[in-house]
Formats: sequence, structure tokens, C-alpha cells
Amino acid sequence: MKKILTRREKEVFDLLVLNYTTPEIAAELNISAKTVRNHISNVIQKINVKNRAAAIVELIRLNEIYL
Repeated sequence: MKKILTRREKEVFDLLVLNYTTPEIAAELNISAKTVRNHISNVIQKINVKNRAAAIVELIRLNEIYL
């Protein structure tokens, strides 16, 4: 089965699942907070959901990320 997320998008959402904030994710991945928000926004559009919480639920359902 083809993966939906890029490697970086997966890294961002793996940290979101661990309850990291946008600034914490940016620091952990050594990228800007704007880049983190861009990755989140891209995924939300890609899987056609309304927000990051819905994206997490859908990505877990699709076995793209894990709790």
C-alpha cells in the first residue's frame, strides 16, 4: 500500500501525537514553526479533513501514524 505522508510530514505528525506544540516540533526537527504549519496544512488538504485533530485520527485509521 502506498504511503500518503512524506518522511517529514510523518515526523511532524509523530510528534503531534506525542502532544508536542508547533514550536516544540520546529525545535526538535530544526525547522521553522511556519514550515511545521505548512506540513500540517499540506496533510490536512491531502487527506481532506478540517483540522489537525481530524488529521491525526484519519492518519491513525490509515495506519500512517501510530499512538
